[in-house]
Amino acid sequence: MKYMIALSVTGAALLGTSAHALDAAAAKALAAKSACLACHAVDRKLVGPAYQDVAAKHKGQADALEKVAARIKSGGSGMYGPVPMPPQPNLKDDELKLLAAWVLAGAPDK
Repeated sequence: MKYMIALSVTGAALLGTSAHALDAAAAKALAAKSACLACHAVDRKLVGPAYQDVAAKHKGQADALEKVAARIKSGGSGMYGPVPMPPQPNLKDDELKLLAAWVLAGAPDK
């Protein structure tokens, strides 16, 4: 799966790569399909943390993309509170990385 919209320089630096591209519409659709949006919002806490809070927590971390993708796949609790995030083991690696990149970019619409 190829993603056509390039990350901004800031977003690329956040992810530690300038070669990664982000298709925000595809990421948002995947988040909706995977029920992520039932517990997360862009700019406010619902059941889970706001995507912007996740991006801020991982800002400047070279391995942020891998960490967030792994957390999406395995689920878990304790990082943002006691409510567990269900795992997404059926997502493919490219889907996990797309979601992680989108979250780390602050979940942009475009």
